[in-house]
Amino acid sequence: MAAGAISLFRRCGTRRVLLDLARERVKGDRLASSAASSQRTLLGLGLDELRELSAEFALPQWRGQQIHDAIYGEMRKTTIEGMQQLPLGFRQALVDAGYETGRREPVEIVSDEDGTRKALFELRCGSIIEAVGIPVERAKGRRRRFTVCVSSQVGCAMRCSFCATGRQGFRRNLTSDEIVNQVLSMEDVFGRRATNVVMMGMGEPLLNLREVLRAHRCLNRDVGIGGRYFTISTVGVPNALSKLAAHRLQATLAVSLHAPTQELRERLIPSAKAFPLDALLEEVRMYRKATGRRVTFEYTLLAGENDSEDHARALAKLLRSKVGRGCHINLLPWNPVAGANHQRPSKSAVNRFCDVLAAERGVSYSVRATRGLVAQAACGQLTGAFERKSSRSNW
Repeated sequence: MAAGAISLFRRCGTRRVLLDLARERVKGDRLASSAASSQRTLLGLGLDELRELSAEFALPQWRGQQIHDAIYGEMRKTTIEGMQQLPLGFRQALVDAGYETGRREPVEIVSDEDGTRKALFELRCGSIIEAVGIPVERAKGRRRRFTVCVSSQVGCAMRCSFCATGRQGFRRNLTSDEIVNQVLSMEDVFGRRATNVVMMGMGEPLLNLREVLRAHRCLNRDVGIGGRYFTISTVGVPNALSKLAAHRLQATLAVSLHAPTQELRERLIPSAKAFPLDALLEEVRMYRKATGRRVTFEYTLLAGENDSEDHARALAKLLRSKVGRGCHINLLPWNPVAGANHQRPSKSAVNRFCDVLAAERGVSYSVRATRGLVAQAACGQLTGAFERKSSRSNW
């Protein structure tokens, strides 16, 4: 095939992926709006909004403070009927107006011997999403950490070949209350408050930026989780990082890179055709310059595909040249996913990769401890298993 024809073919392929992503974004917003309009929820509303709600019912604004305390305070209520501090007439009026708290309990919880727990939630529409609670006990004198990993969409449009969620396809965006509920419910499961929230579960957060930002605001201002203890991940969506940067969040940005070259990245992440690696890293560089916030790069190690010493050298060189010094790489040995044609790297291969990065200047790295292998805690694994089980039970 002539070079010009190849170039045209690639441009057409990229345009098609961009159109697909745009359609998925519109579809997700429409379905999320439909889900939100079918039921009015208190969860996700801030103090000012709850005060306004009380005023709409011709009640003093301090009743809004009472609702706020009931939802987000120490004695959290999961139903409007349980908010005994509110007058019975007000509670009934809220229910009659179609309001609910928005709290949903897990339909299934799976625990791992390392303390990780994954919870599945059934949404109003019947779809299943998942959240993971990861406790980390620190040495004496250091902060105990409890991280909740939340989903931002039902399914995912990015189609990462090594990810269970990517194999399920995209269904809809989550609403902010559905995101916040995951954190509060995991706090209930563990009996402790979350210190960190990572938006690294099902879905691409930047394809649901509006609801992700609303959830972030609620978790920060109302639930009380510090702004620096959030991480928002992305595979890369054209023009989305500049929109995120405009909000000046204190959150860490985690870029799911997984490959040091465009060709390899497209093989692992088909949607990467819409966003060339050079363009993605230029947006990352501008984001870091605009916000001054930390950016990390996620790199899933796949045996025989992206885990060689040459890959490690190419990765370090790429980040130094395109983003600048001070880049941090999170290495993630792959969690096996049923039906995926990949292999988990050996410990020796991971060590060799690390040795190369350790010798490179301008980059740092860490190897993320593999949590929840027994609990199927890799993104989308348990949801897929639950849906297959439910499907069989309905035959």
